[in-house]
Amino acid sequence: MTDYKNTLFLPQTPFAMKANLREREPQILKYWQEKRVYNRLREKAKGREKFILHVGPPYANGHIHVGHAFNFILKDIVIRIQQLLGKDSPMVPGWDCHGLPIEWKVEEAYRAKGKSKEEVSLTEFRAECRDFAAKWVDIQREEFKRLGLLWDWDHPYLTMDYAAEAATIEKLLDFLKDGSLYRGIKPVLWSVVEKTALAEAEVEYEDKSSTFVYVRFPVVVSLGIRALINASVIIWTTTPWTLPGNRAISYGREISYGLYRIEEITEDSQAIRGEKVLIATERVSSFAESVGIKKFTLLHTLKEPDLVGSQVRHPLHQQGYDFPVPLIAGDHVTTEAGTGFVHTAPGHGLEDFDVCKIHGIEVPETVAEDGSYYDHVPLFAGQHIFKADKAILEALQQAGALMKEGRVVHSYPHSWRSKAPLIYRTTSQWFISMEKNHLRQKAQEAIETVQWIPSQAKNRIRGMIETKPDWCISRQRAWGVPIALFVDKRTGKPLHDPAVNQRILEAVYQEGADAWFASPPERFLGESHDPQHFEQVRDILDVWFDAGSTQYFVLEKRPELEFPASLYLEGSDQHRGWFQSSLLIGCVTRGKAPYKAVLTHGFTVDEQGRKMSKSIGNTLAPEKIIDTLGAEILRLWVVGCDFLDDLRIGPSILKHQEDIYRRYRNTLRYLLGALAGFQEAEILSEEQMPELERWVLHRLYQLQQAFVETSKNYELQGFYSELHAFCAVDLSAFYFDIRKDVLYCDEVSSLRRRATRTVMDAVFRGLVHWLSPVLCFTTEEAWQARYGEERDSLQLETLPDFPDAWLNLELAKRIDRIREQRRLITGALEQARSQGLVGSSLQAEVLLYDPENKLVPNVDFTEFAIVSKVTVIRDVPPASSWQLPEMADLGIIVQQAPGEKCQRCWRVLEEVGQQQHSDICQRCDEAVNGLASAQE
Repeated sequence: MTDYKNTLFLPQTPFAMKANLREREPQILKYWQEKRVYNRLREKAKGREKFILHVGPPYANGHIHVGHAFNFILKDIVIRIQQLLGKDSPMVPGWDCHGLPIEWKVEEAYRAKGKSKEEVSLTEFRAECRDFAAKWVDIQREEFKRLGLLWDWDHPYLTMDYAAEAATIEKLLDFLKDGSLYRGIKPVLWSVVEKTALAEAEVEYEDKSSTFVYVRFPVVVSLGIRALINASVIIWTTTPWTLPGNRAISYGREISYGLYRIEEITEDSQAIRGEKVLIATERVSSFAESVGIKKFTLLHTLKEPDLVGSQVRHPLHQQGYDFPVPLIAGDHVTTEAGTGFVHTAPGHGLEDFDVCKIHGIEVPETVAEDGSYYDHVPLFAGQHIFKADKAILEALQQAGALMKEGRVVHSYPHSWRSKAPLIYRTTSQWFISMEKNHLRQKAQEAIETVQWIPSQAKNRIRGMIETKPDWCISRQRAWGVPIALFVDKRTGKPLHDPAVNQRILEAVYQEGADAWFASPPERFLGESHDPQHFEQVRDILDVWFDAGSTQYFVLEKRPELEFPASLYLEGSDQHRGWFQSSLLIGCVTRGKAPYKAVLTHGFTVDEQGRKMSKSIGNTLAPEKIIDTLGAEILRLWVVGCDFLDDLRIGPSILKHQEDIYRRYRNTLRYLLGALAGFQEAEILSEEQMPELERWVLHRLYQLQQAFVETSKNYELQGFYSELHAFCAVDLSAFYFDIRKDVLYCDEVSSLRRRATRTVMDAVFRGLVHWLSPVLCFTTEEAWQARYGEERDSLQLETLPDFPDAWLNLELAKRIDRIREQRRLITGALEQARSQGLVGSSLQAEVLLYDPENKLVPNVDFTEFAIVSKVTVIRDVPPASSWQLPEMADLGIIVQQAPGEKCQRCWRVLEEVGQQQHSDICQRCDEAVNGLASAQE
């Protein structure tokens, strides 16, 4: 017996089975850098249609987390897809370098040393913030690079660059010119820990346990029903600390109220038998149950006219709160909770402020910036509001005003940075009017011009714009772009002098925003204005204004970019953050949205759907995932997610992605091995190929079209799921399985082998390009394994040309029928193997019973079923045959194939022994002889 192993055309490739991504990925990153691949891609793409994905700036204040990894990988995949489609898609990264997240970290370092930022000068503190941000920009840059992001890392944008700070002030001045910028007094979300106003986008809602109270407000004036005198209006509140700021009680115009006399109470109730209380009729039952009232009598039913002009006393009127408290109508009052009457403190609520403004009621100042009551607040001066509940409850108890106290858990706003609860506090702030010059209307119209993905995102941002109050853009902090304005002390209005504005901009362009804080006002005011008459504003801008202004100093100023961007892509929380601020700035400065499309995704959670939390211990650092599994697994995870929903990640999910990766890698490795030494001279035209090869070309064409179509709506999960199925089912379990014999055993010049290799070349080119946006490292490795120095980096490629002629729907239907009937044969073979009748399928002869000619005509089932012989019998299948219910008219009998085993291809054939080489078949004999002749 001869050893024929060396006569087989076995796969040969340097592309290793073991990925070893930890070591290999950094090598490829180095290769891209050394070859200047990003720069050369820009040169090659010059003149093409642009696709600009504007990168939202992350905060430069810590290591990247898995949410960053998802967002930035998704952006990278989208851009790589657009470049494959033939677009010019430069990627300019950027960082948000100002604001509370960075300032807070620097303050934490001060506190750790027992210091306060007040101990250093403002410019020194700002310099430390700048250094801190610069350090983290460098750290994050390397962490993002490691994810495989091929971006312009040498030329990012930073919001703290001098030119960026000046450009941001320039956009602020556009609002000044527009007339929509003003200083006013309104309630804003305030952090007593960070001592500044916060934007809605800096707020997260968490459950909080609060004290609730039912409180009596005695009626002292009633212009309607006299019986109200000596009754009490009952209010319910979960913020007792706001009671010192109470100035009114609001009622609903359409709500029915009742005057009730309490008849019987429980033993522990603080209600009083015989007292009269005023409650919404819809709320009386739940109120009575809560405060321990067993029986009550309705004395009068009241509507709005009966309440107009009524006044109550503040429950602490004898302790310094001796002012009238009117009952006023408010549209915000409901009967969903409480008593139907709303305690109204205009300094601590938007609706309270608005309703008091309508009725001309003063807005008192009760709480200082640090959360303590001002010295002029009776009883509670100097106390911190979050520690004042006990003192307030004691005062209410002593005054006979407390009817019930308890605890309630409810959703409450917290600072996303300090995690401390927030309050509404009325202060002097700078606002951009949503109504002046129809900004709200312009924004709503601009929303309609944008493609929103998912489509319901349009409703979300439209609803936010419809209800958005005037935009509070001022912050009482140190690190940020200043609101570089002067206010005329004589008029209270901001100074709008082009010459002053120009001097401000020139100084900031040259010296950065520090120039505003370090320079005397005379430098900017010049000789035309007396500094004694002007206040220099010291507040800084909301960082969302900084981020929204990037459309100007990045999209418009960078020559490789353009306005508007093709796409903004961020988490869905940015509807109230970057998407919104960018929209408003774009509408004022350019009259339109700065983006043509907006794509939003969900948030990362663990495998059980829980929010990532260090206290739970379910966080996953990208660095650790990369160190153990490689960045490719993270990139695969991204396209494996339905990004419109929560993004689940954990060990089992990553293990599943490893399995998918292994399938892709093995597919590429098999193709590379099969294509060893492939020459253009081998290529056959489609017309010269067997139908199985023409079917594979049809599938390649379909996948190419799917790739293009799904890219329009960024349906990545659907496409890559289909691509994985193609590799696992169409290729590995079907085409590769069938054609392995041809590849290994046919002679080099056989048409079948040439057709197979021609098609595998097309499959390789398709796969390596479609996978390159996701498996950027692995596909680059595969590309180099095949072409070496002959071809440039895969990153410089566009999609291969798969012609329309490859589409063949009729052939696809035929192959589908063949595969169905093949399944009948493979099922019978599995049974025969389990019974020990045959080992390899090549030991089998299949008797295929087909009495009604249901078999697909002109098919070599020997080839498709990978058996040595198929005999078709036009007779009814015997009872012992293998059948499937869906193909009951066909039956299979498996038996040992007649003949001897070919020692080269392992088929069992009767012709073995009749050739020059007595232990192989005719085909193998010709192949061996051909090799011998070639070697001579």
